[in-house]
Amino acid sequence: MLDNLNVIAFGKHDIDNTLSKLSNVEIDRLAFGAVQLDAAGKILKYNAAEAGITGRSAASVIGRNFFTEVAPCTDAPNFRGVFDAGVKSGELNAMFEYLFDYNMAPTKVKIHMKKAFAGDTYWIFVKRL
Repeated sequence: MLDNLNVIAFGKHDIDNTLSKLSNVEIDRLAFGAVQLDAAGKILKYNAAEAGITGRSAASVIGRNFFTEVAPCTDAPNFRGVFDAGVKSGELNAMFEYLFDYNMAPTKVKIHMKKAFAGDTYWIFVKRL
């Protein structure tokens, strides 16, 4: 098992490659939120840190659309638009600050969107500021 606190840093340029080597349990232990989506925005993985940020369990969100059902505050050009453009180009890699405020206390976060190392999936990493 990898020591995730030493191996994986938020915003690291090769985070997608490092994550491809982790088990679901190890992804759950990351110190920041990690949400894996398909190209349409359906949630495939939702780790414990993200559940802690949003107050929503993985079981309640897996299989649902991130942008329209789970975090509608992100269904906007400056969030979903960035995701969709990256998916379309095949080169999703963006970092920006955002405010999560859907059914929760407003929480300022830093977002890192990145195409997964293998397959047609995408990661949204979330770190509280």
